[in-house]
Amino acid sequence: MKPMAMMMIDPLGVSMERMGSGTTWIPDAVPLPARHTMAGSWLLMLHGFGFVQYDTQGGPRGDDQFGSLNWAMLMASRDLLGGRFQARTMLSLDPATVSNRGYPLLLQSGETYRGQPLVDRQHPHDFWMELAVMYERALSRNIGAMVYAAPSGEPALGPVAFMHRPSAMDNLAAPLSHHWQDATHISFGVLTAGLFGRHWKLEGSAFNGREPNEERWGFDRLRLDSYSARFTMHMDSSWVFSTGYGFLKSPEALNPSESVHRVTASVLHGRKLGMNGQIATSVIWGANRRSGRTTHSALVESEAALGRRNTLLGRLELVQKTAEDLVLPAGPGGFTPDSTFTVAAVSVGYIRDAVRMSKATLGVGFQTTLNLVPRELQPFYGSRTPVGGMFFVRIRPLHGPHPMSGAMMGDDGAKKRR
Repeated sequence: MKPMAMMMIDPLGVSMERMGSGTTWIPDAVPLPARHTMAGSWLLMLHGFGFVQYDTQGGPRGDDQFGSLNWAMLMASRDLLGGRFQARTMLSLDPATVSNRGYPLLLQSGETYRGQPLVDRQHPHDFWMELAVMYERALSRNIGAMVYAAPSGEPALGPVAFMHRPSAMDNLAAPLSHHWQDATHISFGVLTAGLFGRHWKLEGSAFNGREPNEERWGFDRLRLDSYSARFTMHMDSSWVFSTGYGFLKSPEALNPSESVHRVTASVLHGRKLGMNGQIATSVIWGANRRSGRTTHSALVESEAALGRRNTLLGRLELVQKTAEDLVLPAGPGGFTPDSTFTVAAVSVGYIRDAVRMSKATLGVGFQTTLNLVPRELQPFYGSRTPVGGMFFVRIRPLHGPHPMSGAMMGDDGAKKRR
C-alpha cells in the first residue's frame, strides 16, 4: 500500500464511495462497482457499464433494434489546500451505437429527432455526459463546503440518475418518468455550491434548463438560466433521503416559451446480502408544472444481487403524460394537447454472470415490460397491455477495494468484492 493512499482526505469522513451522479449521495452499504488505483498523488476511479442488446417493443407503435447502450466514467481525486479536489469525465458512444434516434421504448417521451418529438423511444446519451470539477473542504469539525462546476454535468435537482442508482445500475432501460425526475443529469452548464455535514447536505445550482440538442457529440451552448435547490439526508449506512425543487427555463426546443417547475423526492435503501450479494431499492416521486398544469410520476425499483452469479431486477412506475407528450392526434375526433393520461409499466429482469474475470464480469440477461394504458389509447398501441423486452450481454467492473478501505480492512476486506 502506497503511503499517499493513507493520506487522502475524506472531508468530515464522507467517503468518495458515497457519491452517485453529479453531487448526489447513495447509501454507503451499496457502493457502485468500480476500480481504484493510485497514480502518484492522484486516486483514480474507473466506473462504467456496457450492454449489447436486442430490443423489441410490440404493437403498432413498437419497433425492434439491435444496438449497444454504454458509458464509462473516470474520476481523479487528490488532496488540495486541506480539502479534496476531483476532476471527472463521463462518456457514452450511444449516439453511434443506438443512433441519434435512440432506442425503442413504449410510452417514453422527451427530446427530439430531426426536429420532431421523440415518442415511444428513449433518446441516446450525449457523448459528453459529464465534464466537471468538484472541491470539498471541512470548515469545522461538523460543517464542510463544496463547489461543483461543469460544462456538462448535473445540477442539484432530482434523485441519483438511474444509471448510478444501485437499484437500477443493471437495468439498461430509462424510466418512463425520466423527464419528471432525473433528466437534468446532462445539462450543458452547471454551477453548484453547498454546505454539508457527515450525514446531510444542502445545495443550490444555477444551470442550463434546455434539454440537450440533437447534435450529440459536442457541447451545446453553455448558459445559466435556471436554478434549483436540494436537501439530502444520509440517515445511516443503508438509507438516503433527498428532496429538491428546480425552475427549468425553456427545457424543450419545440416549446421554447414554456418553462417548467419541477419538484422531486426520493428514498434510497441498500444493504448487503451475505458475503457477495446486496439488495438496493429506490422510491421516487417527481412532478412537473408547466402552463398551469401539474403532472406527477412515481417509481419503485429494486435490484438484488444474489451471491456472485445471479441478479434480479424490477421496476414499477406510474406517470401522467399528455397527448402532446405521446404525440397523439389533435383536432376534431382527436385530443386536446393537454389531455392527460396515466400510464404504467411493470418490468422484471434477470442476469446471470457467465464469466467472472479478475477485474470485470460478463453477464447475459433479459428484461420484459408489461405496459398499461387507458382505454382511450388502446387503438394506438393495439392493446391495453402492450409488451416490450430486451435480451442483452452486459460487462461491468467488479468492485475493487478502495485503497484506504483496503488498508484498514486488510486481506479479508479485499476479498469481499461484488
